[in-house]
Amino acid sequence: MADDTVKSEAPAPQEEENRENGNSPQTETGNGGAATQNLSKRQRKKLLKQQKWEEERELRKQKRKERKQQRRQQRQNNPEEEGGEAQSFRKRPRREVTPSSLRLVVDCSFDDLMLIKDVRKLHKQIQRCYAENRRALHPVQFYLTSIGGQLKQSMDEKDKGWVNWKDIHIKTEHYSDLVAKEDLVYLTSDSPNVLEELDQKKAYVIGGLVDHNHHKGITFERAKELGIEHAQLPLSSFVKMNSRKVLAVNHVFEIILAYLEKGSWKDAFFTVLPQRKGAVAVDQDGGNTQEKAEEDSGSDSDDDTAEQTAKEPKT
Repeated sequence: MADDTVKSEAPAPQEEENRENGNSPQTETGNGGAATQNLSKRQRKKLLKQQKWEEERELRKQKRKERKQQRRQQRQNNPEEEGGEAQSFRKRPRREVTPSSLRLVVDCSFDDLMLIKDVRKLHKQIQRCYAENRRALHPVQFYLTSIGGQLKQSMDEKDKGWVNWKDIHIKTEHYSDLVAKEDLVYLTSDSPNVLEELDQKKAYVIGGLVDHNHHKGITFERAKELGIEHAQLPLSSFVKMNSRKVLAVNHVFEIILAYLEKGSWKDAFFTVLPQRKGAVAVDQDGGNTQEKAEEDSGSDSDDDTAEQTAKEPKT
């Protein structure tokens, strides 16, 4: 019996060590599971802080809700402020938009020539075209033709909101069934004709094809088969690039938009072309200017369409 008393009064060596180090001895919860053991003062403090944060979660949520209700009530009581200076900081002034009568058509009839990964790249390029046209100063009449197959599948899976897109004509028909032949101009670098000016009455066709040059010259051949006009953008007259002259669908689309706004091919090219292409201005004598656009140090871009370019149209 005396031995038991001595054992209960004498602290275990481990407990003495814990006390000397500022650690608490092991404790057990009412459920029989081990709770905090061998924690330093800093660890216990951190644990208590976390527990307090969790306990006050609902209180913070309620305070946010009350502040939101207060702001709503203030707007209702002072409607004149909502339309005045306070609102001007939240919304950028919208520029005066003048729609163009020019039609830009993305020809999506090459679906069966592309792998699904390239179809998805084309899909992203089309998304970029749509977004840029919506914010353009002179938005064009935008057409997507021959929609179906893998492209429509990608749009349904990755961007279900496309069915609600505004100011765009999405058609399953071929562009030749929607626009008179005499109004069509296919943009392709294989054409010997150089486009000097844009005709507002025309419909300019951009080949919706991402094929990494596996089907060289196919859009030019299609244009000749249909007996429609064809032309290339005057890229060589203003720009010399270190890389290929192959441009993505969205780049050609954006160049057209920029030209409509600036009235200058040179300004349009250097506004849109990615710096990584090493674009250099060509002077009036046909030589290169000394100033050269710096190449982008990274191969990846925020816009996935900038990395993978479309075969046609090339400019």
